[in-house]
Amino acid sequence: MPIGIVNVSRDNQIIVKQASDLSGILNSTVVYFIDGIVDMGTQTIEVPATGLNLIGGTFDVSQLISSEDNYTMFTSPVGGSGNLLGQDIGITTSGTGSKVYDLTDATGFNAFEFQRVNYNGCTSLGDIYNYRQGLEDGTGRFGGSPSLTLHGTWVGGFRITTSIVRSMSDTTTEPLFKAGTAFQMNSRFLTDINCDLGTLQPFCDFTSAMFPNPSTVQIKGALFSRDGAYDANDSNVFSNLLASDLASDWDNNIGILNTFVGGALKVDVETLTTITTQNVAVPLAGTFGTVDLQHFDSPANGQLRHIGINPIEYVCTHNFVLEGTANVDYVLSCVKVSGGVTTIQRSYKRPVNNFSGGRDVAFFMGTQSIVLNQNDYLYWTAANAESTNNCTLELDSSWQVKER
Repeated sequence: MPIGIVNVSRDNQIIVKQASDLSGILNSTVVYFIDGIVDMGTQTIEVPATGLNLIGGTFDVSQLISSEDNYTMFTSPVGGSGNLLGQDIGITTSGTGSKVYDLTDATGFNAFEFQRVNYNGCTSLGDIYNYRQGLEDGTGRFGGSPSLTLHGTWVGGFRITTSIVRSMSDTTTEPLFKAGTAFQMNSRFLTDINCDLGTLQPFCDFTSAMFPNPSTVQIKGALFSRDGAYDANDSNVFSNLLASDLASDWDNNIGILNTFVGGALKVDVETLTTITTQNVAVPLAGTFGTVDLQHFDSPANGQLRHIGINPIEYVCTHNFVLEGTANVDYVLSCVKVSGGVTTIQRSYKRPVNNFSGGRDVAFFMGTQSIVLNQNDYLYWTAANAESTNNCTLELDSSWQVKER
Protein backbone atom coordinates (compact mmCIF):
# COMPACT_ATOMS: atom_id res chain seq x y z
CA MET A 1 0.00 0.00 0.00
CA PRO A 2 1.42 3.46 -0.88
CA ILE A 3 2.83 5.70 1.86
CA GLY A 4 0.22 7.78 3.68
CA ILE A 5 -2.82 6.00 2.22
CA VAL A 6 -5.26 4.72 4.80
CA ASN A 7 -8.09 2.23 4.18
CA VAL A 8 -7.76 2.29 0.41
CA SER A 9 -7.66 -1.18 -1.12
CA ARG A 10 -5.96 -1.91 -4.42
CA ASP A 11 -9.40 -2.50 -5.92
CA ASN A 12 -10.24 1.14 -5.18
CA GLN A 13 -7.06 2.57 -6.71
CA ILE A 14 -6.01 3.53 -10.19
CA ILE A 15 -2.26 4.01 -10.54
CA VAL A 16 -1.28 7.12 -12.52
CA LYS A 17 2.09 6.86 -14.28
CA GLN A 18 1.43 9.07 -17.31
CA ALA A 19 -0.84 11.90 -18.42
CA SER A 20 -3.18 9.62 -20.36
CA ASP A 21 -4.11 7.87 -17.10
CA LEU A 22 -5.98 11.07 -16.16
CA SER A 23 -7.68 11.67 -19.50
CA GLY A 24 -11.29 11.27 -20.51
CA ILE A 25 -14.17 10.67 -18.09
CA LEU A 26 -12.66 9.85 -14.70
CA ASN A 27 -14.09 7.51 -12.07
CA SER A 28 -15.37 9.22 -8.92
CA THR A 29 -15.60 5.97 -6.93
CA VAL A 30 -11.84 5.31 -6.88
CA VAL A 31 -8.67 7.04 -5.75
CA TYR A 32 -6.12 8.01 -8.38
CA PHE A 33 -2.64 7.38 -6.97
CA ILE A 34 0.07 9.56 -8.51
CA ASP A 35 3.03 7.22 -8.96
CA GLY A 36 6.09 9.42 -9.52
CA ILE A 37 6.45 12.73 -11.35
CA VAL A 38 3.86 12.84 -14.12
CA ASP A 39 4.33 15.44 -16.86
CA MET A 40 0.84 16.38 -18.00
CA GLY A 41 2.04 18.34 -21.05
CA THR A 42 -1.14 19.82 -22.55
CA GLN A 43 -3.42 17.13 -21.10
CA THR A 44 -6.06 18.59 -18.74
CA ILE A 45 -7.78 16.78 -15.89
CA GLU A 46 -11.55 17.13 -16.02
CA VAL A 47 -13.16 16.90 -12.58
CA PRO A 48 -16.54 15.11 -12.99
CA ALA A 49 -19.79 16.31 -11.48
CA THR A 50 -19.51 13.38 -9.07
CA GLY A 51 -16.04 14.40 -7.88
CA LEU A 52 -12.41 13.34 -8.08
CA ASN A 53 -9.96 11.90 -5.51
CA LEU A 54 -6.17 12.22 -5.85
CA ILE A 55 -3.47 10.91 -3.55
CA GLY A 56 0.27 10.41 -3.59
CA GLY A 57 3.11 9.01 -1.53
CA THR A 58 4.54 12.42 -0.56
CA PHE A 59 4.52 15.80 -2.30
CA ASP A 60 8.14 15.21 -3.34
CA VAL A 61 7.75 11.80 -4.99
CA SER A 62 4.20 12.20 -6.36
CA GLN A 63 3.79 15.24 -8.62
CA LEU A 64 1.66 16.56 -11.46
CA ILE A 65 3.60 19.06 -13.56
CA SER A 66 3.36 21.04 -16.80
CA SER A 67 5.55 23.76 -18.29
CA GLU A 68 3.22 24.41 -21.24
CA ASP A 69 2.01 27.95 -21.91
CA ASN A 70 -1.68 28.84 -21.55
CA TYR A 71 -2.36 25.53 -19.84
CA THR A 72 -4.99 24.68 -17.21
CA MET A 73 -4.51 21.49 -15.19
CA PHE A 74 -7.97 20.98 -13.60
CA THR A 75 -11.15 21.90 -15.52
CA SER A 76 -14.90 21.39 -15.25
CA PRO A 77 -17.27 19.79 -17.75
CA VAL A 78 -20.41 21.56 -18.90
CA GLY A 79 -22.64 21.72 -15.82
CA GLY A 80 -19.74 21.85 -13.34
CA SER A 81 -17.69 19.63 -11.04
CA GLY A 82 -18.13 17.90 -7.69
CA ASN A 83 -15.70 17.52 -4.79
CA LEU A 84 -12.01 17.79 -5.58
CA LEU A 85 -10.03 16.09 -2.82
CA GLY A 86 -6.28 15.56 -2.78
CA GLN A 87 -3.38 14.75 -0.49
CA ASP A 88 0.36 14.18 -0.51
CA ILE A 89 1.12 15.49 -3.99
CA GLY A 90 3.08 18.31 -5.60
CA ILE A 91 1.65 20.48 -8.39
CA THR A 92 3.43 22.72 -10.91
CA THR A 93 2.02 24.81 -13.78
CA SER A 94 4.89 27.09 -14.73
CA GLY A 95 4.11 28.12 -18.31
CA THR A 96 3.22 31.66 -19.35
CA GLY A 97 -0.52 32.26 -18.90
CA SER A 98 -0.99 28.87 -17.22
CA LYS A 99 -2.92 28.00 -14.07
CA VAL A 100 -3.80 25.05 -11.88
CA TYR A 101 -7.61 25.38 -11.58
CA ASP A 102 -10.59 26.54 -13.58
CA LEU A 103 -13.41 24.86 -11.68
CA THR A 104 -17.12 25.54 -11.27
CA ASP A 105 -19.20 23.77 -8.62
CA ALA A 106 -22.03 21.75 -10.16
CA THR A 107 -24.39 22.33 -7.22
CA GLY A 108 -22.86 24.99 -4.97
CA PHE A 109 -22.50 22.40 -2.19
CA ASN A 110 -19.18 20.72 -2.97
CA ALA A 111 -15.76 20.91 -1.34
CA PHE A 112 -12.31 21.88 -2.55
CA GLU A 113 -9.95 20.24 -0.03
CA PHE A 114 -6.24 19.43 0.04
CA GLN A 115 -3.86 18.03 2.66
CA ARG A 116 -0.07 18.17 2.41
CA VAL A 117 -0.08 19.53 -1.15
CA ASN A 118 2.74 21.77 -2.40
CA TYR A 119 2.39 24.25 -5.26
CA ASN A 120 5.84 24.66 -6.79
CA GLY A 121 6.66 27.52 -9.16
CA CYS A 122 3.07 28.00 -10.34
CA THR A 123 2.26 30.96 -12.58
CA SER A 124 -1.24 31.06 -11.07
CA LEU A 125 -3.48 28.77 -9.06
CA GLY A 126 -6.43 29.91 -11.15
CA ASP A 127 -10.15 30.24 -10.51
CA ILE A 128 -12.72 28.48 -8.32
CA TYR A 129 -16.42 29.30 -8.82
CA ASN A 130 -19.23 28.92 -6.30
CA TYR A 131 -17.85 26.05 -4.23
CA ARG A 132 -19.43 25.53 -0.85
CA GLN A 133 -16.14 25.38 1.04
CA GLY A 134 -12.39 25.13 0.78
CA LEU A 135 -9.80 23.53 3.07
CA GLU A 136 -6.04 23.50 2.93
CA ASP A 137 -4.15 21.69 5.68
CA GLY A 138 -0.37 21.56 5.56
CA THR A 139 -0.15 23.03 2.07
CA GLY A 140 2.78 25.03 0.72
CA ARG A 141 3.28 27.66 -1.96
CA PHE A 142 6.87 27.85 -3.14
CA GLY A 143 7.99 30.20 -5.92
CA GLY A 144 6.02 31.79 -8.72
CA SER A 145 2.87 33.86 -8.24
CA PRO A 146 0.31 31.33 -6.96
CA SER A 147 -2.77 33.56 -6.80
CA LEU A 148 -6.09 31.77 -6.22
CA THR A 149 -9.25 33.64 -7.28
CA LEU A 150 -12.54 32.84 -5.54
CA HIS A 151 -15.71 33.66 -7.47
CA GLY A 152 -19.40 33.73 -6.61
CA THR A 153 -21.14 32.91 -3.34
CA TRP A 154 -19.46 30.43 -1.02
CA VAL A 155 -22.12 29.12 1.36
CA GLY A 156 -19.47 27.66 3.64
CA GLY A 157 -15.99 29.01 4.29
CA PHE A 158 -12.32 28.59 3.49
CA ARG A 159 -9.66 27.45 5.96
CA ILE A 160 -5.94 27.36 5.26
CA THR A 161 -4.03 26.05 8.27
CA THR A 162 -0.49 24.92 9.14
CA SER A 163 0.58 26.21 5.74
CA ILE A 164 3.65 28.02 4.49
CA VAL A 165 4.48 30.50 1.70
CA ARG A 166 8.04 31.17 0.56
CA SER A 167 10.11 32.50 -2.38
CA MET A 168 7.30 34.44 -4.03
CA SER A 169 7.79 36.51 -7.18
CA ASP A 170 8.99 40.03 -6.39
CA THR A 171 7.27 41.47 -9.46
CA THR A 172 3.76 40.08 -9.09
CA THR A 173 1.04 42.34 -7.70
CA GLU A 174 -1.53 39.53 -7.65
CA PRO A 175 -2.67 38.58 -4.11
CA LEU A 176 -2.40 35.02 -2.87
CA PHE A 177 -6.18 35.06 -2.40
CA LYS A 178 -8.14 37.22 -4.81
CA ALA A 179 -11.79 38.22 -4.88
CA GLY A 180 -13.32 37.32 -8.21
CA THR A 181 -16.67 37.98 -9.86
CA ALA A 182 -19.51 38.54 -7.34
CA PHE A 183 -17.44 36.97 -4.55
CA GLN A 184 -19.16 36.59 -1.18
CA MET A 185 -18.32 34.25 1.70
CA ASN A 186 -21.22 33.50 4.04
CA SER A 187 -19.07 31.72 6.61
CA ARG A 188 -15.49 32.39 7.65
CA PHE A 189 -12.11 32.65 6.01
CA LEU A 190 -9.64 31.37 8.61
CA THR A 191 -5.87 31.06 8.54
CA ASP A 192 -2.80 30.72 10.76
CA ILE A 193 -0.46 30.82 7.76
CA ASN A 194 3.31 31.40 7.88
CA CYS A 195 3.66 33.67 4.87
CA ASP A 196 6.59 35.56 3.34
CA LEU A 197 5.20 37.74 0.55
CA GLY A 198 6.94 39.10 -2.51
CA THR A 199 7.94 42.75 -2.70
CA LEU A 200 4.67 43.98 -4.26
CA GLN A 201 2.34 41.13 -3.34
CA PRO A 202 -0.72 41.35 -1.06
CA PHE A 203 -1.98 38.39 0.88
CA CYS A 204 -5.58 39.09 -0.16
CA ASP A 205 -7.72 41.85 -1.63
CA PHE A 206 -10.99 40.93 0.12
CA THR A 207 -13.22 43.76 1.36
CA SER A 208 -15.37 43.82 4.48
CA ALA A 209 -18.54 43.94 2.35
CA MET A 210 -17.73 40.49 0.93
CA PHE A 211 -18.28 38.99 4.39
CA PRO A 212 -21.89 39.70 5.46
CA ASN A 213 -21.36 38.20 8.92
CA PRO A 214 -19.15 40.11 11.38
CA SER A 215 -15.83 38.67 12.58
CA THR A 216 -15.54 36.11 9.78
CA VAL A 217 -12.14 37.09 8.35
CA GLN A 218 -10.28 35.25 11.10
CA ILE A 219 -6.49 35.60 11.14
CA LYS A 220 -5.24 33.69 14.18
CA GLY A 221 -1.62 33.21 15.19
CA ALA A 222 -0.33 33.91 11.68
CA LEU A 223 3.05 35.29 10.61
CA PHE A 224 3.29 37.75 7.72
CA SER A 225 6.60 39.04 6.41
CA ARG A 226 7.70 40.67 3.17
CA ASP A 227 11.09 39.77 1.74
CA GLY A 228 11.87 38.31 5.15
CA ALA A 229 11.04 41.46 7.16
CA TYR A 230 8.11 41.95 9.54
CA ASP A 231 6.20 45.24 9.43
CA ALA A 232 2.84 45.41 11.19
CA ASN A 233 2.16 48.75 9.46
CA ASP A 234 2.46 47.26 5.96
CA SER A 235 -0.91 48.24 4.47
CA ASN A 236 -0.39 46.06 1.38
CA VAL A 237 -0.65 42.74 3.23
CA PHE A 238 -4.43 43.20 3.40
CA SER A 239 -4.90 45.85 0.73
CA ASN A 240 -8.63 46.42 1.34
CA LEU A 241 -9.13 45.32 4.95
CA LEU A 242 -8.24 46.83 8.32
CA ALA A 243 -7.90 44.99 11.62
CA SER A 244 -10.64 47.25 12.97
CA ASP A 245 -13.18 46.41 10.22
CA LEU A 246 -16.38 44.68 11.27
CA ALA A 247 -15.46 41.62 9.21
CA SER A 248 -12.03 41.29 10.87
CA ASP A 249 -11.15 39.10 13.82
CA TRP A 250 -7.35 39.12 14.02
CA ASP A 251 -5.32 38.19 17.08
CA ASN A 252 -1.94 36.82 18.21
CA ASN A 253 -0.42 37.63 14.82
CA ILE A 254 3.02 38.87 13.86
CA GLY A 255 3.50 41.24 10.94
CA ILE A 256 -0.01 42.71 10.89
CA LEU A 257 -2.11 44.70 13.32
CA ASN A 258 -4.56 42.86 15.57
CA THR A 259 -8.23 43.48 16.32
CA PHE A 260 -9.07 45.01 19.72
CA VAL A 261 -12.85 45.00 20.00
CA GLY A 262 -14.22 47.97 21.92
CA GLY A 263 -13.75 51.72 22.02
CA ALA A 264 -13.91 54.84 24.13
CA LEU A 265 -15.66 58.20 24.41
CA LYS A 266 -13.92 61.33 25.72
CA VAL A 267 -15.33 64.74 26.62
CA ASP A 268 -14.08 67.18 24.02
CA VAL A 269 -16.40 70.06 24.93
CA GLU A 270 -17.87 70.69 28.40
CA THR A 271 -21.64 71.31 28.62
CA LEU A 272 -23.79 71.91 31.68
CA THR A 273 -25.99 68.94 32.63
CA THR A 274 -29.32 70.48 33.67
CA ILE A 275 -31.10 68.76 36.56
CA THR A 276 -34.74 69.74 37.11
CA THR A 277 -35.88 67.14 39.66
CA GLN A 278 -34.04 65.72 42.66
CA ASN A 279 -33.08 62.04 42.26
CA VAL A 280 -34.27 61.95 38.63
CA ALA A 281 -31.49 60.97 36.23
CA VAL A 282 -30.79 62.76 32.95
CA PRO A 283 -28.21 61.93 30.26
CA LEU A 284 -24.77 63.36 30.94
CA ALA A 285 -24.24 66.38 28.72
CA GLY A 286 -21.12 67.27 26.80
CA THR A 287 -19.64 66.69 23.38
CA PHE A 288 -18.12 63.21 23.35
CA GLY A 289 -15.42 62.33 20.84
CA THR A 290 -14.84 58.72 19.78
CA VAL A 291 -11.53 56.92 20.31
CA ASP A 292 -10.51 53.77 18.39
CA LEU A 293 -13.93 52.20 17.84
CA GLN A 294 -13.60 48.57 16.68
CA HIS A 295 -16.86 46.68 16.12
CA PHE A 296 -18.54 49.58 17.95
CA ASP A 297 -20.06 52.85 16.79
CA SER A 298 -21.62 55.90 18.42
CA PRO A 299 -25.17 56.24 17.06
CA ALA A 300 -25.79 59.37 19.14
CA ASN A 301 -23.66 61.69 21.23
CA GLY A 302 -22.51 59.93 24.41
CA GLN A 303 -23.52 56.42 23.27
CA LEU A 304 -21.41 53.33 22.49
CA ARG A 305 -23.13 50.57 20.48
CA HIS A 306 -21.90 47.04 19.82
CA ILE A 307 -22.41 46.33 16.10
CA GLY A 308 -20.59 42.98 15.99
CA ILE A 309 -21.61 39.52 17.13
CA ASN A 310 -18.52 38.31 18.96
CA PRO A 311 -17.47 38.64 21.72
CA ILE A 312 -20.40 39.69 23.88
CA GLU A 313 -18.58 39.81 27.25
CA TYR A 314 -17.04 43.21 27.98
CA VAL A 315 -15.46 45.33 30.69
CA CYS A 316 -16.68 48.92 31.01
CA THR A 317 -14.34 51.34 32.78
CA HIS A 318 -14.81 55.02 33.50
CA ASN A 319 -12.73 57.94 34.73
CA PHE A 320 -14.94 60.98 35.31
CA VAL A 321 -14.35 64.33 37.00
CA LEU A 322 -17.71 65.93 37.79
CA GLU A 323 -18.01 69.57 38.82
CA GLY A 324 -21.00 70.35 41.02
CA THR A 325 -22.20 71.83 44.30
CA ALA A 326 -19.84 71.32 47.24
CA ASN A 327 -20.78 68.65 49.79
CA VAL A 328 -23.72 67.40 47.66
CA ASP A 329 -24.00 63.76 46.55
CA TYR A 330 -24.35 63.07 42.81
CA VAL A 331 -25.17 59.71 41.25
CA LEU A 332 -23.77 58.62 37.88
CA SER A 333 -25.30 55.52 36.27
CA CYS A 334 -24.28 53.30 33.36
CA VAL A 335 -27.39 52.57 31.32
CA LYS A 336 -27.84 49.74 28.80
CA VAL A 337 -30.46 49.64 26.04
CA SER A 338 -31.16 46.18 24.60
CA GLY A 339 -34.03 45.59 22.20
CA GLY A 340 -35.70 48.78 23.38
CA VAL A 341 -35.49 47.76 27.07
CA THR A 342 -33.52 50.15 29.29
CA THR A 343 -31.73 48.90 32.41
CA ILE A 344 -29.29 50.49 34.83
CA GLN A 345 -26.16 48.38 34.88
CA ARG A 346 -24.53 50.07 37.85
CA SER A 347 -24.75 53.35 39.77
CA TYR A 348 -22.02 55.24 41.63
CA LYS A 349 -22.68 57.85 44.34
CA ARG A 350 -19.97 60.36 45.22
CA PRO A 351 -19.92 63.61 47.20
CA VAL A 352 -18.55 66.76 45.60
CA ASN A 353 -15.40 67.78 47.43
CA ASN A 354 -15.15 71.32 48.74
CA PHE A 355 -11.73 72.26 47.40
CA SER A 356 -10.15 75.64 47.99
CA GLY A 357 -10.14 78.04 45.08
CA GLY A 358 -13.75 77.52 44.05
CA ARG A 359 -13.30 74.30 42.03
CA ASP A 360 -15.62 71.72 43.59
CA VAL A 361 -15.49 68.27 41.96
CA ALA A 362 -16.26 64.61 42.57
CA PHE A 363 -14.13 61.80 41.17
CA PHE A 364 -15.80 58.73 39.64
CA MET A 365 -13.57 55.80 38.71
CA GLY A 366 -14.63 52.18 38.36
CA THR A 367 -14.90 48.97 36.35
CA GLN A 368 -17.81 46.66 35.67
CA SER A 369 -18.47 43.54 33.60
CA ILE A 370 -21.25 43.71 31.08
CA VAL A 371 -22.82 41.61 28.29
CA LEU A 372 -23.54 43.40 25.02
CA ASN A 373 -25.30 41.58 22.22
CA GLN A 374 -25.41 43.00 18.72
CA ASN A 375 -26.97 46.50 18.63
CA ASP A 376 -27.03 46.89 22.43
CA TYR A 377 -25.73 50.29 23.49
CA LEU A 378 -24.62 52.13 26.63
CA TYR A 379 -24.74 55.71 27.87
CA TRP A 380 -24.36 57.52 31.22
CA THR A 381 -26.81 59.55 33.29
CA ALA A 382 -26.46 61.96 36.22
CA ALA A 383 -28.77 62.64 39.16
CA ASN A 384 -28.53 64.95 42.15
CA ALA A 385 -29.40 63.00 45.31
CA GLU A 386 -30.01 66.08 47.45
CA SER A 387 -31.18 69.02 45.31
CA THR A 388 -31.70 70.23 41.76
CA ASN A 389 -28.28 71.83 41.39
CA ASN A 390 -26.67 71.19 38.00
CA CYS A 391 -23.31 69.59 37.23
CA THR A 392 -20.69 69.49 34.47
CA LEU A 393 -18.58 66.58 33.29
CA GLU A 394 -15.11 68.03 32.90
CA LEU A 395 -12.93 68.07 29.80
CA ASP A 396 -11.08 64.80 29.03
CA SER A 397 -13.31 62.70 31.28
CA SER A 398 -13.69 59.36 29.49
CA TRP A 399 -15.17 55.88 29.52
CA GLN A 400 -14.43 52.81 27.47
CA VAL A 401 -15.63 49.33 26.62
CA LYS A 402 -13.25 46.48 25.81
CA GLU A 403 -13.57 42.72 25.51
CA ARG A 404 -12.87 40.66 28.59
